[in-house]
Amino acid sequence: MERSARARVQAWGAQLDRLTVALRRSVAGGALWTPVLAVVTALLIGGAVVTVATGKPALALLAYRGLWEGAFGSPKALSETLVQMTPYVFAGLGIALAFHGGLFNIGAEGQLALGAIVAAWIGYALPGLVGGSIPFFLHLPLALLGGAMAGAVWAAIPGWLKARTGGHEVINTIMMNYIALLMASYLLNGPMRDPSPTNVVARTPRIAETARLPRLLPDPDLRLHAGFLIALAMALVVAWVLWRTTMGFEIRTVGLNPHAARYAGIPIVRTTVLTMAMSGFLAGLAGAVQVTGLNYRHELSFNLGYGFDAIAIALLGKVHPFGVVLAAFLFGALRNGASRMQFLTQVPVDLISVIQALILMFVAAEAIVRALYRPLFRRAAEAERMVLTRGWGEV
Repeated sequence: MERSARARVQAWGAQLDRLTVALRRSVAGGALWTPVLAVVTALLIGGAVVTVATGKPALALLAYRGLWEGAFGSPKALSETLVQMTPYVFAGLGIALAFHGGLFNIGAEGQLALGAIVAAWIGYALPGLVGGSIPFFLHLPLALLGGAMAGAVWAAIPGWLKARTGGHEVINTIMMNYIALLMASYLLNGPMRDPSPTNVVARTPRIAETARLPRLLPDPDLRLHAGFLIALAMALVVAWVLWRTTMGFEIRTVGLNPHAARYAGIPIVRTTVLTMAMSGFLAGLAGAVQVTGLNYRHELSFNLGYGFDAIAIALLGKVHPFGVVLAAFLFGALRNGASRMQFLTQVPVDLISVIQALILMFVAAEAIVRALYRPLFRRAAEAERMVLTRGWGEV
């Protein structure tokens, strides 16, 4: 027993050593500098925009102070930041997974909406269909899985079109966004609308208690729910799938060179469809978690922007699952702190959208960041050359 425990500890230590070496090489080579400097530059430009618009340089500092307080200034603020972060993690992981397969899934917005619709329907209608209450351990997984599968099926359609006909997934997923969002609007204004006489908006009835994710904190004012833990677990699962399984190897091979993958005997059509379906699964799960963990119903336009923000999150995180988690945390903080910023300074929350757009621009146009901070990257390149000239076995 002691020998087995010692072996596990040694294995964990070796894994930690490999992660440390990889992180050190990433820093030395400048791979981690680009997203960090993109965020810093976007914040600086955002401050300059506030200064020019108001003529008050101190107002920019006050705006960022309000942003910090709104995102991290109290336990409730931090809880809300993690709540806002949760759907970003799911959707960002879906986008990143598609990127590894050489696919650009722009349809996360529609896949998330359908996932929320299906999860809400299972949450409020299923008990009536079966003629009684459903146990928690069965009802909640059905709601989550139903929403995730709705996103998977919706994403698999453009995946199949891409693999079979060559139809570009960007165009197809954009068009399917319109179909999904208009379908959701019809359902929320018609068959799935809450029939309560006090209801005046397009939304579903509230889901049953047995379909709700539990809260993680005892304080009722803190809304952090178990979906946050599921999001972190999914990041680990996606990383494991991509780099520790045959399926992940096939996805990455098709993404890097589909012709070589075909020559190696990898089924291109199946892999492409599966990659898009897995991407949609994660996006649909984002909508399902929002319904079962936060809103307890689906309302029209509640998820507006999550799917498109996820593209920026995936790029900022360098399409790595752990990078996606960090980028989602940043975007969750920006989204949550915006209200406090506006309250203190009267600076519109639209500034956050400007900062997010700048972050995306600098991450996508990496040459701009490297040109702005050329000395820093020059030193990083020199450090990388020093690493590469070390002897065998040295770290």
